[in-house]
Amino acid sequence: MAIVVMVYIHNLDPVLFHLGPLEIRYYGLAYVLGFIIGYVVARYLIKHKHINLTKEELEEYVLYLAVGLLVGARFFYFVFYNTAIIVQDPFQLIKIWQGGMSFHGGLIGMLIAGYFFCHKYKKSYYELADMTVIAAVPALFLVRVTNFINGELYGRITTMPWAVDFGDGLARHPSQLYEAAKNIVIGSVLWTLKDKNLTKGTIFWMFILLYGVLRFFIEFVRQPDEQLGFVLFNALTMGQVLTAIMAIIAIYMLVKWKKEGTLILQ
Repeated sequence: MAIVVMVYIHNLDPVLFHLGPLEIRYYGLAYVLGFIIGYVVARYLIKHKHINLTKEELEEYVLYLAVGLLVGARFFYFVFYNTAIIVQDPFQLIKIWQGGMSFHGGLIGMLIAGYFFCHKYKKSYYELADMTVIAAVPALFLVRVTNFINGELYGRITTMPWAVDFGDGLARHPSQLYEAAKNIVIGSVLWTLKDKNLTKGTIFWMFILLYGVLRFFIEFVRQPDEQLGFVLFNALTMGQVLTAIMAIIAIYMLVKWKKEGTLILQ
């Protein structure tokens, strides 16, 4: 007997509204709103965790992170996911409105930007890194929701009752929403850990570990990038390779600190 799958037909408009020739898109608003929420969360953490950062320094820190995010996410995307396009047209790097952002590149860009900020103001790198990953989770959640609204980065074919047709007539996993849910889980864990007596940097590496492990498994139901396909063992995607590296490094750091007796959890 044939299985009938009730499919939601995706017909969401990625544009919220127009201002003359200017389009206000959900995707762009997600980044803006994410930074605003992140700023508010950071202010809360600075006040309640007594982090050595003034209001003016925080505002400059957010600017550093924003630049690092945009530069790193764009550059990394084209180097690892779409090299052919950047070779043909280098100006694609600045055409952010056409999409193409890499989480891993954004993370690396923010880490580098954070290093320069901490060096300039003589701040604790890991203390700010712990604060940053907690504050960044809402933005990660919002961006994945807007990936769903845009109908991009969708999943593989499925017979699940919540399948979605993203315009190709096939029932697919809404993997963007799985990613969004993943960020809720990560945020909940990190928010709980913030009240523990932890070595500086532990929350950061826990974020790296959780993100790496959870996304690695979600990638099994996400459609591989068309221009890349599977990049390892004819089964793993570029996202899985990169997140596996994240998880391995995080495990190494946490185990190393535990063996050295520097990992404190009460």
